[in-house]
Amino acid sequence: MNAPTAELLIERCFALDPAVRYVAVYRNGELQSRQRAGLANASEGESDRYEELIVNPTLLTLTRQRGNIDCGGLNYVLIRYGSFFEFVHPFPGGHLSVGLEPDGEILRVAGRLERLVSEWAPEPPAPFAADATATARGR
Repeated sequence: MNAPTAELLIERCFALDPAVRYVAVYRNGELQSRQRAGLANASEGESDRYEELIVNPTLLTLTRQRGNIDCGGLNYVLIRYGSFFEFVHPFPGGHLSVGLEPDGEILRVAGRLERLVSEWAPEPPAPFAADATATARGR
């Protein structure tokens, strides 16, 4: 299956639910993002860029390594900021990041986003060195 473009994934995320306010796809060193027009409490574009390039990859590394020790891995991370939720889902070579309105049905939308990512990037993320740590600890 040929994966659709990042732009198509972004469009599909926005079409998924009106609670979607921001979408970013970071894949193989390239970042594409878009924000819904007219948002209240929108974060700055440069701040979003650093979040996608530095914060989210680091967060995913930490949570995936912990998940691989004895939690059954990592599916996605859901962050509650003051003005919105942020859904971050890893895939091979990058991640999908989606900002969600705080009054939406967050877990329902997260489940729909997870299915969308599995269709877009069906193979699981590569294992991290945490697997060796878990083996060394006898887990």
